[in-house]
Amino acid sequence: MLLLEKKREDVPLLRRNPVDAETLSKTAVILEDVRSEGEEALRRYAEKFGDWNPDQKLIWYKDDLQEVFRSMPKEDQELLVRCAERVQRFAEAQRACLTETKVAIPGGFAGQSVAPMDKAGCYAPGGRFPLPSSVLMTAVTARVAGVSEVWVASPKPAPITLAAAAVAGADALLAVGGAQAIAAMALGAGPVPACDAIVGPGNRWVTAAKQLVAGHVAIDMLAGPSELVILADASAKPDVVAADLLAQAEHDTDALPVLITTSRELVGTVNEALERQLAVLPTKPTASEALKNGFVVCVDSLEEAMTLCDQMAPEHLQVMTENAAEIAPKLRHYGGLFVGSGTAEVLGDYCAGPNHTLPTGGTARSAGGLCVNHFLRVRTWMQIDDESQSQELVQDAVALARHEGLEAHARAAEQRLV
Repeated sequence: MLLLEKKREDVPLLRRNPVDAETLSKTAVILEDVRSEGEEALRRYAEKFGDWNPDQKLIWYKDDLQEVFRSMPKEDQELLVRCAERVQRFAEAQRACLTETKVAIPGGFAGQSVAPMDKAGCYAPGGRFPLPSSVLMTAVTARVAGVSEVWVASPKPAPITLAAAAVAGADALLAVGGAQAIAAMALGAGPVPACDAIVGPGNRWVTAAKQLVAGHVAIDMLAGPSELVILADASAKPDVVAADLLAQAEHDTDALPVLITTSRELVGTVNEALERQLAVLPTKPTASEALKNGFVVCVDSLEEAMTLCDQMAPEHLQVMTENAAEIAPKLRHYGGLFVGSGTAEVLGDYCAGPNHTLPTGGTARSAGGLCVNHFLRVRTWMQIDDESQSQELVQDAVALARHEGLEAHARAAEQRLV
């Protein structure tokens, strides 16, 4: 059996530290070098780790990116534009949900304004495979939020990655990866500006760097290995379930593919389908290792299955049951939910609209995926025009300040008594 069976009580919680202490320690050295030496350290680490050599472009500016896009086959240009438009439409709908507000307070008004950050750094991995989809997911979303300067970083960028940056409206692409790329975008390095937000998935070095700069800049999340849990009953098609599990498994050897089912028969047929499909899969070396992390759990009822899914709070949760639309609203903890056998998780990966940058490691219990909000600031304001109408508010401030022992606060409020 490729997917080993576990009992429900043996299913591990996904909560874990996204990076180890040694990686954090080594990453801190890289960040400090970039902080103190700027572009010189960026170039040195980029060359050391094989991302770049002095004969190559370090930075691809907007005109460079557009030139690559124009050189692409027409069908690839149209593909990128279609995908970007879907991400843009969804992000625009998200942005419309967050609006400016004004409410009355004694003697005046209070409200909130919504404003974008000035600069954003968007990371797109480029290790085993180019990921133009990650460029679109991050940079398009930043643009919709209203960010005025958007930088992308991706190591050894393929033409399709560069073209995606052009379509997404990026101002420039830094052809560097790892902790040194995050350091450059967070702290500034030569022509690379210090950004206000750093977003996007990456390996443990990227994640460690994001953890270390968090607080100095905004980040989206600390993402670990990718996860997929499929909740299925006897109506699920074994070949489809197997294909979806393998799609997750080929991400990385650390990926986690899981099947939770009420059907004992499905356990066997899915494993048979996995063996057939894996035998002819070009990414078999990676996928077969990831399957060793995965498992299957057979439960007695859908209620038990849903409880287990909520306990795990996975990055991706795919519901492949006869009554998927009825079950979906009852599920509480997940990064992204995919309802029904026709709703493949890979469609979400490839720009259906919702963002594919999602929380992992059980953090879906307290966080959601990347969205326009990560690039926005909700700022509040107050204005009191009629001091005679504000007296109760002033008196309450005086009283609370003295309960807290903050006499200067109380006296400042008393200056507004009339």
